[in-house]
Amino acid sequence: MLVDFFYTLRKAQVPVTIKELLTLLEALEKNLAFGSWDDFYLLARTCLVKDEKYFDRFDLAFGHYFKGLAELPDPFDNVVPEQWLESDFIKNLSDEEKAEIERLGGLDKLMETLAKRFEEQKKRHAGGSKWIGTGGTSPFGHSGYNPEGVRIGGESKHKRAVKVWEKRQFKDLDDSVELGTRNIKVALRKLRKFARTGAAEELDLDDTIRSTANNAGLLDLKMVPERHNAAKVLLFFDVGGSMDPYIKQCEQLFSAARTEFKHLEYFYFHNCVYERVWKDNKRRWNEHIDTFDLLHTYGRDYRVIFIGDASMAPYEVSERFGSVEHRNPESGAVWLQRILDNWDKAIWLNPSHPRYWQYTASTQMIKQIMGNKMYPLTLEGMEDGIRYLSK
Repeated sequence: MLVDFFYTLRKAQVPVTIKELLTLLEALEKNLAFGSWDDFYLLARTCLVKDEKYFDRFDLAFGHYFKGLAELPDPFDNVVPEQWLESDFIKNLSDEEKAEIERLGGLDKLMETLAKRFEEQKKRHAGGSKWIGTGGTSPFGHSGYNPEGVRIGGESKHKRAVKVWEKRQFKDLDDSVELGTRNIKVALRKLRKFARTGAAEELDLDDTIRSTANNAGLLDLKMVPERHNAAKVLLFFDVGGSMDPYIKQCEQLFSAARTEFKHLEYFYFHNCVYERVWKDNKRRWNEHIDTFDLLHTYGRDYRVIFIGDASMAPYEVSERFGSVEHRNPESGAVWLQRILDNWDKAIWLNPSHPRYWQYTASTQMIKQIMGNKMYPLTLEGMEDGIRYLSK
């Protein structure tokens, strides 16, 4: 059975190997999951999936193979009108009334019946026992009571639903989607490097055992400095103009980066980096930072990440006085090259779709200056860029 499941996962493009399948079989032989679908699901996912971005594909394959969900009509191919799920009252049932409510009889029957309800129901229902609605004893809806139902919307009250059919909260972990804060953290985490710094405050168990054995069994504690995140990152955000549609993505990236890196500095620029950057957009004309100062302040062990769509007039990259908002004494290309010469590892994350890059001259110019180290702001693009910075 598990061999067929293994090939189902491969067909769903989950990169599982024979070694991982053998790990799952060994875990089952040791009864790490017995008599519970939930336990088996968690164990299988732990053994077979090595990257969070494949969780969604694993869930779909698991549901298709073990529960046949893909073979059933999908009720949520239909859209539930919002008014059907508005809860204006809640029916209070006695224990005797609750005991009289019957189950439909299994998940398959439940899902088949739900599909029929979608075909038959034409209007909102509340307080009933059959239709999709609220506040009643129907197996479908929310804010009511049924010993075995499907909660649609609302919040759990009696903990009786056998399925909560809502939008998948982790679906955006797939490679092709734009990033959210959580999966940005997953990608950035691969850049983190640890070093032991400070006073010796953490027990070194292996060295303690070895030293105690060499000391004829007399306890000899060995301590080491605590491990700290040693990755150092400089973030440069393009703001304003054509970057306005990407504000949310940049905010998510900024939020995730601040929680993942202890040594993080950030700066803003507009369109291209010139002789000055800033940290407060409201005061950027009065409180700016000389880019030369950055080159002499932060060590060469920092990693540099530019975030911008690289879309501007070509003159803003190639010419002095080409900036759209001030007379820059030197071109943007000169300043980008100075940064690249100072910090060996630098990438450019572009929130616009790669299919448009070839149509913008400035994007091609900056991509060339960056040595083609320009990546789309998607999970896959982030991982490719972080992989390069980690080398």
